[in-house]
Amino acid sequence: MQVKDVMTKNVEVVRPDATLEEAAKKMKALDIGPLPVCDGEKLVGVLTDRDITVRATAEGRDPKQTTVREVMSQELITIVEDQDVEEAAKLMQSKQIRRVPVLSRDKRLVGILSLGDLAQRTQDSKLAGKTLEEVSTPGKSSR
Repeated sequence: MQVKDVMTKNVEVVRPDATLEEAAKKMKALDIGPLPVCDGEKLVGVLTDRDITVRATAEGRDPKQTTVREVMSQELITIVEDQDVEEAAKLMQSKQIRRVPVLSRDKRLVGILSLGDLAQRTQDSKLAGKTLEEVSTPGKSSR
């Protein structure tokens, strides 16, 4: 089974020049924590609720003036849509990440693969369970 068969498609994104206030409002409306950051069709980062809290709020930055570009995570771990789901799950386990952006072969963002996608759409409860266990184990991350 390939990633494109189980990933979440039609992913909402935010522009790098958007303010943190705009991004936070979008996160609230969509009830999500991470937002891919795209400059046109190119994925340039990911903004998480933690980025806003730790990199902006804790430093006293003004969310109406601070741009997404200033606090987004730029070190991206991605997978490609025709990659095998088990291979993608192993990457999520080793990097301890719950969601990973999915790119096409021409580097366009086409989706997100999450733990929920693995659990609900693969019919492989062992794969989903092992991935959740590895992602949730404290102290294993290389970050």
